[in-house]
Amino acid sequence: MSEVPAFEDIRYDRPASRVARITLARPEKHNAQGLRMLYEINDALDIAMDDDEVNVVVIASEGKNFSSGHDLSDRVKIGELRPTVLGFGGYRHKGPQGHMSREQEVYLGFCWRWRNLPKPIIVAVQGKAIAGGLMLIWPFDLIIASDDAEFSDPVVAFGMNGHEFFVHAFEIGHRRAKQMLFTGEPIGAEEARTLGMVSEVVPRAELESRTLAIAEKIASRPAIGLKTAKMSVNQSMDAMGLWNAVQSAFNLHQFGHANN
Repeated sequence: MSEVPAFEDIRYDRPASRVARITLARPEKHNAQGLRMLYEINDALDIAMDDDEVNVVVIASEGKNFSSGHDLSDRVKIGELRPTVLGFGGYRHKGPQGHMSREQEVYLGFCWRWRNLPKPIIVAVQGKAIAGGLMLIWPFDLIIASDDAEFSDPVVAFGMNGHEFFVHAFEIGHRRAKQMLFTGEPIGAEEARTLGMVSEVVPRAELESRTLAIAEKIASRPAIGLKTAKMSVNQSMDAMGLWNAVQSAFNLHQFGHANN
């Protein structure tokens, strides 16, 4: 197992046999994600992937809400904390060129990288998950939601097409995705379950225990079976054009930034 660093915006622990857990730990900010949090999540996922004693990862969060999205007050510039992970240069340029490079690294790039990590990753969601908050949910494999969970992407109100990891139509169907985006109204946990986005809905008091129970059951399965099953499902989605659709929407997202 790799040494676990002293994280600031997340926690990393091993709550059960063969299970690692990453917890968003900025409850006073409703777990708004700045650059530090995103890089720490990526580092923690690397630790879990490198640990052969871990078969499953859980993503959880402290506090009332899972995540309020991007931390718009974050003034840390990409490259200040550390070298970039994915190698997208050009982020120092002014204007749309620099903005696009930044988002290729920490938004689209991280989401796609996390989506394709080999081990199953389960997300436990309570309260609100808004816009960028969905980017800490949709890349992963199972979603367990508390009965008070709400999912929304209201950024059409800001002249944008949606958040940067645009898998909306794949997650909830094309007509419900349009309604979600056009109105900005949230989708509740039970509706998200009926749409196939959420795996299970549980009372909030049972969210942690139920998520860990599912994680432990999955973790008891052979690692190679889990890896190849995940690859097979992901490749099925790829054959439907997921990656091409995500890239096209990301380019339109950059047009929205430039237009604004």
